[in-house]
This record gives sequence, C-alpha cells and structure tokens, in this order.
Amino acid sequence: MQDAGFVRQAFAGIASRYVLANHVLSLGIDCLWRRTTAKRIAALKPQRVLDLATGSGDLAQAIQSACPAAKVLGADFSVPMMREAQARRFHTLIAADGLALPFQDGVFDVLTVAFGLRNMASWPAALQEMSRVLRPGGSLFVLDFSIPRFPGIRQLYLFYLKQIMPRIAGWITGKRDAYVYLCGSIERFPSGKDMEVLICSNGFQTATTTPLTFGIASLYEAKKESGL
Repeated sequence: MQDAGFVRQAFAGIASRYVLANHVLSLGIDCLWRRTTAKRIAALKPQRVLDLATGSGDLAQAIQSACPAAKVLGADFSVPMMREAQARRFHTLIAADGLALPFQDGVFDVLTVAFGLRNMASWPAALQEMSRVLRPGGSLFVLDFSIPRFPGIRQLYLFYLKQIMPRIAGWITGKRDAYVYLCGSIERFPSGKDMEVLICSNGFQTATTTPLTFGIASLYEAKKESGL
C-alpha cells in the first residue's frame, strides 16, 4: 500500500519538528484525541499495552498516565522518531516493523496505533500481525485522520488538507514533500464503515467508529476474536 523506504525517510526528515507541526496543524486538538483514547483504554484496566508506530511517544505517555499500573511499550521502525520519544522522557521503546513484530503470540491486552496504520506497507498484513500479538479477546484501538462526511465541512477540510496543510507543515519542518505525501495518504485511507470492514476482515470483530471533531479524526475500537 505504501513505500516503506519513502515513509522511513520522510519521518526521519521531520522527526525533530513532528510534534510541533502536529500541534500547530491541529490547533492542539490532537492532544484531546489522545486523551480520549487513553481514557477508554484505562477503563479496560490492561496489564500490557503495545503502542505501535509510537513515533514521539505522545500516545504511549498518555496511556501510561491513565494506566499507571500497566506496562506500556512503544514500538516504531523509525529510530529518529523514537529518539524524540526519549527526549520527551519516554524510554520503554523497541525498534520494530509493524509487519513483523518481535513478540510471541497473544502477549498484549491492548494494542494501539495512532496515525501509523495509514503509513504501513500493507494494511491487512499489519492488522493480522496486531491480532497475532494480542491475547484472545484483547482490544485494538486505531486513531487516525478521516474525511468528514458533512458536505460543507468535508469540502473545507479537503481544501485545508490539500492546499494549506502542506504549506504550513513545510514551513515548520522544511520538508514539504513529506507532508504532501502524508496529506494525500489521509484521503486514500479507509474510514468509517470501510475501516470497520477492513479491521473485521483481518482477525478482529465488533469494530466500532467514534468520529472526533466533526469527523476530522476517528477512533476505531475492535476486539480480537476469542478463538484466535
């Protein structure tokens, strides 16, 4: 689905300014999205959580704060991005490819991936690997951008996504090409019912969607099939 080499290079190039760019481009609302995700995870009282494509560790830190008794591990294939997580004082990290995770079957209670599945080389293969490392009945949380359904908001958002966001992000990071790719990937990424079908076709059941901020982002929750 995506060129892994290009994605790795793109994130290495924007790592030092990634968090700042996210906060500016979302007007800080991305922090609220992560807190919402962490709050839902806390209700499950997990013991072991894997935050895949952890990047700068923002979601992993939010989960750890909400679940102080849990062991939260962040994994990413971009070492420069994980150095940013270390700089932000999150150190429970491992370098790993989402399509070949270095864990035994069924070792995590919860697996999260925020703004990362969209950039993986194969969405079905990545979801199957996530299912493999979750225990039977374990929970998956996918947080990512989506395209709003309401016509007026949809058109305004698409204009911002295509014309404004790459310019602002390019000014902040000096890597406009990376954000031209990232913004384009949002429009191509499945959302809503399409994402639920994708998740449920690859080792999960009862997937649900929660639109966030008029559908600019969505939080997907699913359970691993009990018999797997």
